[in-house]
Amino acid sequence: MIYSISKEENGNKKMVFINKTIANGRLKNSSNKYLKTGKKGDFICTQKDKNSNKLQTVYIKNPFSKTIEFINDSLIFESKKIDLTTTQISLRLQLNSKTKSIIISEIIDDLKNTNPLIETKLD
Repeated sequence: MIYSISKEENGNKKMVFINKTIANGRLKNSSNKYLKTGKKGDFICTQKDKNSNKLQTVYIKNPFSKTIEFINDSLIFESKKIDLTTTQISLRLQLNSKTKSIIISEIIDDLKNTNPLIETKLD
C-alpha cells in the first residue's frame, strides 16, 4: 500500500491513498522494518475486522523526519536531520485473513492519544 502524506502550515496532516497490491503468500521477515513501539510523531497502522476489532498493529517511524548521511568537503561522514513537508509511505503488511480495513493514525502524545489520518477499506 502506498500513501502520500503532507504537512500543512498549521501542523495538520493530510494523507491520501495512492495504490495497493494484495498478493497471496507470506511476507518475509519484516520485524526489523517496523518499530516495536511508537512515540510522539510516529504513526500507528492498525488492521481491523468487520466489527472494528484490532487484529494487528505496527508502528511506523515519523515519515517527516529523515536523517541523511553524506561526505563533507573533508571526506568525513556527516549526518543531517531533515524535516519534510510531503513524503510517501509504502507499507508491506502480512494481512490477517479477517482484515477488512487499515487505519493509519499519528501518535499525538502517547500511545493512547492518537489522531486518525486515513482508513482504507479492503475489498
